[in-house]
Amino acid sequence: MSTHSQALEQADPKRWKALALLCTAFFLTIMDTTIMQVALPAIKEGLGYTQVSLQWVMNAYIIFFGGLLLLGGKLSDLFGQRRLFMWGFSILTLASLLAGLAWNDSVLNVARALQGAGSALITPAAMSIVMILFTANPKEMNKALAFWGLAGAAGGLAGVFLGGIITEWLGWRWTFLIYVPIGILVLVLSTGLLQKGILRKGSIDYAGAISITAAIVLFVFGIVTAEHNGWSSPSTVWTLIMGALLFIIFIFIQAKKKEPLLPLRIFKIPNLAAGNIALIMLNGMWIPFNYFIMLYLQQVLKFSPFEAGVALIPAPILIAITMIFITGKLVEKFGLKAVLFIGFLALGCSMLLLSFDTPANGNYLDNVLLALLLASLGRALAYIPAQKAAISGAKPEESGLVSGVYNTTSQIGSAISLAIMVVIAAATTASSTAGDPVVTLNEGFQQAFFWSGMVAFAGAVLALLFIRSSKQGESNRAK
Repeated sequence: MSTHSQALEQADPKRWKALALLCTAFFLTIMDTTIMQVALPAIKEGLGYTQVSLQWVMNAYIIFFGGLLLLGGKLSDLFGQRRLFMWGFSILTLASLLAGLAWNDSVLNVARALQGAGSALITPAAMSIVMILFTANPKEMNKALAFWGLAGAAGGLAGVFLGGIITEWLGWRWTFLIYVPIGILVLVLSTGLLQKGILRKGSIDYAGAISITAAIVLFVFGIVTAEHNGWSSPSTVWTLIMGALLFIIFIFIQAKKKEPLLPLRIFKIPNLAAGNIALIMLNGMWIPFNYFIMLYLQQVLKFSPFEAGVALIPAPILIAITMIFITGKLVEKFGLKAVLFIGFLALGCSMLLLSFDTPANGNYLDNVLLALLLASLGRALAYIPAQKAAISGAKPEESGLVSGVYNTTSQIGSAISLAIMVVIAAATTASSTAGDPVVTLNEGFQQAFFWSGMVAFAGAVLALLFIRSSKQGESNRAK
């Protein structure tokens, strides 16, 4: 019997404690994308960002998180999941210290990029360990994935709430500094709770990692600067062309290389390609929603950071209840397709509510709460079926790779969509004829909500056309 088989058959007695640590780590990495959202206005004032450049506080993290996830997944398979997990947390902890001490916007952007790089090592390694721990027991795997999905979804919105409290009482710098003691604690616990993992022999596709990361950076940078330079300006056109060329080079490298960063063959697995596209669309509207709802609450409704954080408390509560007690049962009864479709539909409707019913003189109860609850319900319904589709059919020895792929697609969707929505909002505000600056700013936010809704409705169409139900997928694999 192989070492690999033994690892699968012998359940780790510490697996649930290990899962708690891993879910905490995933919670923290996702929270890192949102915890400073409440602090964005304070960061803008403190470090001199413009309304458009402020998005780099988000996108510097997202770009390097998404761009390096494939490499992180490969490295976790080659060097061991626990080792990469701990390397990642070491980088995240040190980068958080730098972010908290940042003395200008450039330093903060660099620190955020380093935080993203650390998270790119943490997330695929952690997901890979989860798959290794529970792959022998499908029921335990479903339960583990539910907790994993909950940790990510809750981290996104809990970060906004905690960010409000921290910004209000301690200042925006502590939205980063809080990770230093937490990171040290996670590192201390890791050696006792986590196994070293399963190692594979192979080489590292550095050319692939560099080309895909550079392509994402150029795409986002070209979109962001287009609002200032113009879409037809040579700088914008050539930046986007170079991004496209580097992406084509990445695909060529993956097709020709013996040990590619992303073996293209995995997309032949039923549901995997459609599941990853669904995740792109899901995060492609969810991150802009978080970004703009916080700006609307603070810059239009004039909430304080603490009040804005408290206003979002119903969201993580509803997400938690739905994902723990409802989503899994609905997937078992109705299949991936139906639940994913309903989730996207709810998200689209919530964004339309925000685009048409968030006036500059609005209020939380009448204009925000219903849409917030509907969006949270849609997110909770859509995330687990999209995730299951994206990792369906994966072999345990490729767990790091598949985890890297689905996390990469999620973050790429986030970065590019947020850049596009920020440009749409800025262009709408700039062309507004309203005399009140708050009204013009709000018109931009409403357009961002509208197009985020269109992304969600496109996801619903994708689910209907390309996602196979669980039973369909299983029967096809059996053939």
